[in-house]
Amino acid sequence: MYIAMNRFTVTPDNASAFQDLWLNRESHLDQMDGFVEFHMLRGPEVDGKVLFASHTVWQDEEAFRAWTRSDAFRAAHKNASGNAKLHEGHPSFEGFTTIQHIPATA
Repeated sequence: MYIAMNRFTVTPDNASAFQDLWLNRESHLDQMDGFVEFHMLRGPEVDGKVLFASHTVWQDEEAFRAWTRSDAFRAAHKNASGNAKLHEGHPSFEGFTTIQHIPATA
């Protein structure tokens, strides 16, 4: 598996609008081969900032790379530059290849 994450630093004044943006957008992820699941994470407020992270799980890194080159990716990000004012700076990308997976047992 491959996990792709983007971290966003958001001021408390923009946190609700940023969260609403993500909760109401069309991601188009479910159209992609190799997509497993998506989570949008909200962390605590620390030093006047709220950390958000998008967390996407893919079957492998190639499936993720195919997503970044797809029409679905362009559609999902078509208004991204207009929403940049809701977070500080550029999102910080982190990509991880899974080296161990321990599933929950019933």
